[in-house]
Amino acid sequence: MPRTPRRAAVLVLACVLLPPLTAASCGDEPSGVTVGAAGRGTVDEVVEASGAVTVRAAGTVTAPAEGTLAELRVEAGDRVRRGQVVAVVDSPAAEKRLDAATEALDAASAGGVPAGGGAAGFTAARRRTDSNADKAFAEAREAASRITDEALRKALLAQLAAAREQYAAVSAAAGAAVRSLESGVASVADAVDALTAAQRVQARQAYDLAEAAVDALTLRAPVSGVVQLGGVTAAGSPSLTDLIANADPAAAAAPAAPRAPLPGVDAAVPEGAAVGTGTPILTVVDTAGLGVAAEVDETDVLLVKPGGTGTVELDAATGATYEAKIRAVDLLPTRSARGGVSYRVRLSLGKGTYADGTAAPTPRPGMSAIVRLRVRQATDAVTVPAGAVVSSDGRDVVWAVRGGKAERIPVTLGVQGEDVVQVVSGLDAGQRIVVAGTDQVSAGQDLP
Repeated sequence: MPRTPRRAAVLVLACVLLPPLTAASCGDEPSGVTVGAAGRGTVDEVVEASGAVTVRAAGTVTAPAEGTLAELRVEAGDRVRRGQVVAVVDSPAAEKRLDAATEALDAASAGGVPAGGGAAGFTAARRRTDSNADKAFAEAREAASRITDEALRKALLAQLAAAREQYAAVSAAAGAAVRSLESGVASVADAVDALTAAQRVQARQAYDLAEAAVDALTLRAPVSGVVQLGGVTAAGSPSLTDLIANADPAAAAAPAAPRAPLPGVDAAVPEGAAVGTGTPILTVVDTAGLGVAAEVDETDVLLVKPGGTGTVELDAATGATYEAKIRAVDLLPTRSARGGVSYRVRLSLGKGTYADGTAAPTPRPGMSAIVRLRVRQATDAVTVPAGAVVSSDGRDVVWAVRGGKAERIPVTLGVQGEDVVQVVSGLDAGQRIVVAGTDQVSAGQDLP
């Protein structure tokens, strides 16, 4: 046999018989075991969660009554200020109620309750007055409940509550006067005066409430922001409530569910079109402060604290990274898509950049996001690669190299990053350890 082939065979046999010691072995074939050293540096522990871009506030302006869209003073994409008039609805029904209330007010102001009919007549008159008041209050409450402008709705409901309280007082006085007349204590004049006062208060309140309902037909922007015609644009889209994260929930009214438009037909209501009560006219979205709502698993949420920072990556902007700051962590849980328990974490979203330093585009509400939250950090810490740590008998251990032999050393871990972990005790910086191939090492094994 030629010598050269025999020598090659011996070298190959030697490589097979020798135990793997380092990352490089005979014939440039890796053994799978890598020896390195514990280092010193900074470790960031990161919690990863899925989320979506949110807006600070939004509100859908809807028709408060049946009628027609008489004026549409804005276009899609326009910027408006809170309280700015954006549309006017013409409602014959609301105008008719105001006309009727005006006539009733004039009649009540012109004359009082007839004195004839005795106590029974006064009782019937009081009941009619109470019935008219209840009807006016019910109509006013129904009209106010359809108004999407939170401030205007609250003002109308407060006006309604005050009117009810005032009328309750005069109605009670009228009732007392009628009862006194029946018992012979009060005169007919006292009963007439009390019932007349109640009727006038009722008529004035019905007029004021009807007038307020007509005034509400002038639609104003509930928040400052950008106009989008209509309500939710398509079936299956997330609701505006889901896209609002940073404002008080009262700052945005939930839009009425629109009917799905026909394919190829713009769902926006054109000027002059008929509208029903609750028809969405337009939506104002405040994009001045974008945020992110992330769903954090229950196993990680206790590490997340307000004021912490993180980064956000968007499916729509591949390669871009956005800075984010944790604003709040919800107390009540939600069900995750996989059936587990998660908690919503709300973040403010900063500007984004690409790897080359160029500015990333401004996200749009509802875009999918991956959020990485920095929950803990250790500086000037003893560090080892995450793969160097193995579990043995319920403890974390590393394989150290002492006197050229492998020795298993228990360690206590601190902050745990994705690739590097902190060693709090059991190991010193610079100490040689097995950093890869730990499953191929045994106690006392020779290591260089």
